[in-house]
Amino acid sequence: MKSLLFPLLRPLVVIFAVLTALTGLAYPAVMTVFGQAVFHRQANGSLVEVGGKVVGSELIGQQFDAPQYFWGRLSATTPNPYNAANSGGSNLGPTNPALADEVKGRIAALKAAGTDVSQPIPVDLVTSSASGLDPEISPAAAAYQVERVAKARHLSPSDVQALVDRYTKGRQFGVLGEPRVNVLALNLALDGKEAD
Repeated sequence: MKSLLFPLLRPLVVIFAVLTALTGLAYPAVMTVFGQAVFHRQANGSLVEVGGKVVGSELIGQQFDAPQYFWGRLSATTPNPYNAANSGGSNLGPTNPALADEVKGRIAALKAAGTDVSQPIPVDLVTSSASGLDPEISPAAAAYQVERVAKARHLSPSDVQALVDRYTKGRQFGVLGEPRVNVLALNLALDGKEAD
């Protein structure tokens, strides 16, 4: 029996070693070198620096809850908001009372911060996303917050809206996705800081 298995064992071990070297070592090494050479910024997390200090990423949202800042989408990640190691949605369905409580809580927070909540509120300001990490909001969600931010910063609403318009990105290639505003970039611009 041993003499029958031994001829089969050697090719199996060789194939295992070759495939491990190719898929576990060579391919990741080639992709890492390619990513660093061609897409260096993206491969390193699309980090945003101000004054040589990393203040965030273009790809992961941050918690902003002061009235003088634009707020992003709610994050359902635990234990901390926008926790990239625990990306995921709340999985709350439209009939779940917990979703209604989340929306009511966000409306109360908007109202407490000085936002006029008498107008219809854009859905992305009161619900969390599927990833819990969204760095962007819709132009409607940004426009909804202009009055509050302008008042808190003692600026004219038209100046703040002009900044929102400046940081609004259109659809990719003119057809993919929806127009969006990166909350971190907009808030940095409000602070008068330029990202490096």
